[in-house]
Amino acid sequence: MFKLIWRNTVRHPLRASLTVLGMAVAVLAFCLLRTVVTAWYGGVAASSPVRLITRNAISLMAPLPMAYLPRIQVLAGVKEVAYAYWFEGTYIDPKHFFPQFAVSVSRLLDIYPEYLISPDQKAALLRDRKGCAIGRKLAARFGWRLGDSIILQGTIFPGEYNFNVQAIYTGRDPSTDETQFFFHWDYLNEKLKKIAPERADKVGWFFVQVASPGLAAPVSEKIDAMFKNSLAETLTETEKAFQLSFIAMTEAILVAIQAVSWVVIGVILVVLANTMAMSARERLREYAVLKTMGFRPRHLAGLILGESLILALVGGLLGVLLTFPAIHLFPASLEQYFGVFPLTWATLSLGLTISLGIGVLAATLPAYRAAQISIAEALKKVG
Repeated sequence: MFKLIWRNTVRHPLRASLTVLGMAVAVLAFCLLRTVVTAWYGGVAASSPVRLITRNAISLMAPLPMAYLPRIQVLAGVKEVAYAYWFEGTYIDPKHFFPQFAVSVSRLLDIYPEYLISPDQKAALLRDRKGCAIGRKLAARFGWRLGDSIILQGTIFPGEYNFNVQAIYTGRDPSTDETQFFFHWDYLNEKLKKIAPERADKVGWFFVQVASPGLAAPVSEKIDAMFKNSLAETLTETEKAFQLSFIAMTEAILVAIQAVSWVVIGVILVVLANTMAMSARERLREYAVLKTMGFRPRHLAGLILGESLILALVGGLLGVLLTFPAIHLFPASLEQYFGVFPLTWATLSLGLTISLGIGVLAATLPAYRAAQISIAEALKKVG
């Protein structure tokens, strides 16, 4: 049976090759689109259950007073508190976007152990008020090295800001974002006291590390209750919930990407089904002869199903293999938005499973017709 299935599969080499190629392109496109969706959720996957984010209840862009820090720090269950401010500076050209944060460097590195910095670089970073730490991928993007001087032109905070590259961090985990730029909040605050005193001594949000995941909910409630009815009420949530709130803002884009990925699969299903229908229609007389020789309907269905599965499996495997080099062809500029493009085994397995499913679905109707048609009727068919 397998020998007969194989000969049927390669009977029309051009048709079989084009079908396999179409399947491979579809699986490749599906895997790449699913990888983009996975990258969108990269921050959620990397979030920690013991980290909370406290921000202004009105908006993430509304600041919080620095005076909140000691009051949060003394709460039971809180291990450490860090803080950050979004800094949107321009490097040479506005299109050179990358995440920039003014942070409490020492506290941040304690809360985020996934940012790996050598001890000597960390010491140099803490000593230099104008020192900054940059991710490995960001350094590679602009060719920055330790000791380089970087000038950013502030947009949210007007003025020219000079930084010295004192540390280049790497990610402990594959999902760690290595495209960020962070520097001392004190340096920004000193500038603000001179140019905009009313904006000084404020932060964008607080990172709160709790002793255990079970304390996340009660500590969040205590923080928000503490500042209820104040001029700057707070909203405290887990890091995962904080990341999901950003994703919710672009939910329509995610839905569109996922819809396109399934449309691609639907198109190739129609293509393969058409191929199998053509093949079965051309061989009806052959199937009639096979029936006269003792082949049962299940044997004929098996011939068609086997051919369809071979085409789908070969195309699926080729598409999965092509995904590995294709993932590196994503424009480097996309890393500033996603950080990482995690090609997971779950995505590859889903792509291969779907290709096999397509093989089964595409063969169902032709196999049923071939199995049910009578010998006399099949022998009447021409072409």
